[in-house]
Amino acid sequence: MSRPTIADLANAAGVGTATVDRVLNGRQNVREETVRRVHEAAEKIGYHGANIIRHRMLADKEEFRLGLILQKPRHFFYQEVLGIFEAQARACTLRRVHLVPQFAETSQPEELARLLASMKGRVDAVAATGLDHPLVTQAVLDLRAAGVPVYSLLSDFAQGIRESYFGTNNLKIGRIAGWFISRLARRPGKVGLFIGGTRFHGHELRETGFRSFFRDSAPEFQMLETQINLETRQLTYEATVNLLSRQEDLVGLYCAGGGMEGAIQAVHELRRPDEIVLIVNELTPESQAGLRNGTLSLVLGTPVRQIAADLITQMIDTSEKGLAELPGQRFFPAQIWTPESELMM
Repeated sequence: MSRPTIADLANAAGVGTATVDRVLNGRQNVREETVRRVHEAAEKIGYHGANIIRHRMLADKEEFRLGLILQKPRHFFYQEVLGIFEAQARACTLRRVHLVPQFAETSQPEELARLLASMKGRVDAVAATGLDHPLVTQAVLDLRAAGVPVYSLLSDFAQGIRESYFGTNNLKIGRIAGWFISRLARRPGKVGLFIGGTRFHGHELRETGFRSFFRDSAPEFQMLETQINLETRQLTYEATVNLLSRQEDLVGLYCAGGGMEGAIQAVHELRRPDEIVLIVNELTPESQAGLRNGTLSLVLGTPVRQIAADLITQMIDTSEKGLAELPGQRFFPAQIWTPESELMM
C-alpha cells in the first residue's frame, strides 16, 4: 500500500491542499480547530507528518504530568490499558501530556499507598487502580492536601476524598452477568462466583449486583458461596476444578475479577462447550480464544479508550479550575462480547 499523500490528507480532513501545506509548514493564519482536524486526519490515515503537526500544535502548550498506577505489570489487560493511555496522551491537544506510569506488584494496600505517595511533587494528577483500604485513603488525602487530585480507575476507592471515579457501574455489571446466566443456562441449577478480594470495591459491587439479580429475578437458581481467588490463574484453576467435580449441577460461573484464565482452562478441560455458562471480564487473548472455542459464553469489557480520553480531559480541566467541592463519578457502559461478535483484537 502506498504512503498517504497531501491530497489524501486534505481529503480526509475536509480541507484544501493549500491549507494542509500551511499546517505542515507552520504558517500563520490557520485556525486551531483546523490544525486539530488536520492532525486527527493525519493520525487516522497514517500520514508520515502527523508527529510534525502535533509538535507544532503543542509547541506553546503547557506540560501536564499525569501519574498512572496500574496493577499486575505482566498482565495483558493492564499492559493494554497502559498502551491506550499512552496513545490518548499523545493524541491530546489541550496540553503536552507526559505520562508517569507505575505498576503495583502485589495487592497489598501498603504498596498502593506507597506508590500514591511517591507521586507527590512529580505529577499534576493521578489515576489509579487498586483496592480500597484506610492506608490508601490516607495517601489520597495527603495528595489532595498537596493540590494533587486522585482519580479512581475501574474499581473505586477513597470515596468522598478522591476527585472522581471513572469506570463501569460495577453493580450493574454484576446484574448483567446474572441476567445472562439465567437466560443462557439450559436449566436452573447452581451458580458460582469468584472475586479477587473483599478490598476491591468493584468486585464487591459486582458480587452484590450478581446476587441481588438472582434473589430478585431468578430465585430458581442456587447461588453458591463466593470464592476469593486473589486474582491468580492457578488458584482459580484449582478452585474451578474443585467446583466442577463437586457440583454436578453447576450451570453458571462468573469470574468477576482477575484469574479468569484458570477458570477458562478448567471449564475447557472438564466440560463440553455450552454445558456451563461461563462469564468473565475483559477481552484478552485468552478470553478471545475461549469465545471462539465455545468455553466462554460472554465477556463483559471496559471501554478503556473512551475512559482514558475523557479522564485526561477531566484532569486537565480540574488543573485549570481547581479541585471539586464534591467528589463525583463517571460511569461508562460495558462492552458485551459473545462468540458471534466481531472480535477486534
